[in-house]
Amino acid sequence: MSAPTLLPPGYGQHHVPPPLRPRRTGRRVVVALVLVGFVLLGAGSIVAGMIGDASTPGYGGGGCVAALAPPAGQPGVGRWDAQQRGNAAAIVAAGQAVGAPARAQWIALATAMQESTLNNLPGGDRDSAGLFQQRPSQGWGDHAQVTDPDYASRQFYARLLALPGWDSMPLAEAAQAVQRSAFPDAYTKWEQPAADLLAQLGGGSGLACTGANLAASGAAAVAINWAGGQLGKPYQWGATGPDRFDCSGLTMRAWQAAGVQLPRVSRDQASAGQQIPRDQAQPGDLLFWSSTGTVAGVHHVALYLGNGQIREAADTGIPLRDRALGGAYDARELLPFAIRPGAPA
Repeated sequence: MSAPTLLPPGYGQHHVPPPLRPRRTGRRVVVALVLVGFVLLGAGSIVAGMIGDASTPGYGGGGCVAALAPPAGQPGVGRWDAQQRGNAAAIVAAGQAVGAPARAQWIALATAMQESTLNNLPGGDRDSAGLFQQRPSQGWGDHAQVTDPDYASRQFYARLLALPGWDSMPLAEAAQAVQRSAFPDAYTKWEQPAADLLAQLGGGSGLACTGANLAASGAAAVAINWAGGQLGKPYQWGATGPDRFDCSGLTMRAWQAAGVQLPRVSRDQASAGQQIPRDQAQPGDLLFWSSTGTVAGVHHVALYLGNGQIREAADTGIPLRDRALGGAYDARELLPFAIRPGAPA
């Protein structure tokens, strides 16, 4: 890792991304293979995971992020061992000691979950070590310091809080700006587990939550109106505003304006809320297009406006627009359900 930089062009999900040049190997290659294997499990297992996550310990049970399917093969809240929970408590305590708000503590926990699964590792790729896999050669401190949970956590908070606009960034974007991982999307899957564990550790006060505390109709109106203010702006793959957007960047920012944090990419947004039949969709709900007819193949998302109309960031060369549903593309790829953000899964 080195000094924070902006995300590489193409971060996000709408079309097939350009290949990233790996900057780390070893443990992260294993993580990548796990993720690939999860996708290859197919629609059945993914949908089953979505349906089951309300009863899975640690997922969908009152956390501060729209419910997400549990990461395949990864521990959920309630399954962290005593050592992992102790490390998590040290991260939260360090955040509280430096005055880091709950959102920063949430980002820090999710980052450590991805980097080390909350284990204070003595080593890693190259000279990486500790909970955050910080590298002494990149100015994070010596080996003894980066393997000290309190010191490592304080270093993470210092760099996070120094980022302009960190508190309005999606979790994965903020974590990536600090960590500079070769797998920037990997942080996303820890959003809900980190929120749940933070709540269990007595943190999370002030973390914007989704769920019953929101008036769905009012929040939906805010999201629709905010997206309406972006009409005519250019589409750019991987962009989340303020001047350009891709499809999931638009929907994420629109619902963020309404106080609801959605995952960054469209495939994850397809499980981030209450799933309802498409013919029961209400204004503000999310509609999805899939190349395979399953959540695994989702590549596009749009805001439903009612009366067969959508608001979307469609593709390169097409400004953000409203349009009517219909035609061969919608008939072929529009999934038969909608997602209602801010409602329990």
